[in-house]
Amino acid sequence: MVLEKYRQIVEKVLSDYAAVPYAHGDFKTERVFDRNHDHYLLVNVGWNNKRRVHGCIIHIDIIDGKLWIQRDGTEQGIALDLEEAGIPKEHIVLGFREPEIRQYTGYAIA
Repeated sequence: MVLEKYRQIVEKVLSDYAAVPYAHGDFKTERVFDRNHDHYLLVNVGWNNKRRVHGCIIHIDIIDGKLWIQRDGTEQGIALDLEEAGIPKEHIVLGFREPEIRQYTGYAIA
């Protein structure tokens, strides 16, 4: 089943990101996987010096068989990693881009 394959790919790609340690700060990257509603997030939690760290790095939803990247805080873009893992471009939506701009991204528009 395609949906199950997509779930596995998203979880693997996000787990790989979560395994990379940060060079500074006392925080960790938490994986938040909700398979029942198809929400997948990476969240940084902890402290950097005396400053609280709590924020979403990556947020992906699976909606109608497509991966909607709602938040992408990576340097190169999580869409490239998803493509390399086997997700076709036409099944990836850059949800963080304005709807009228998506047609120029090379990815699905919705």
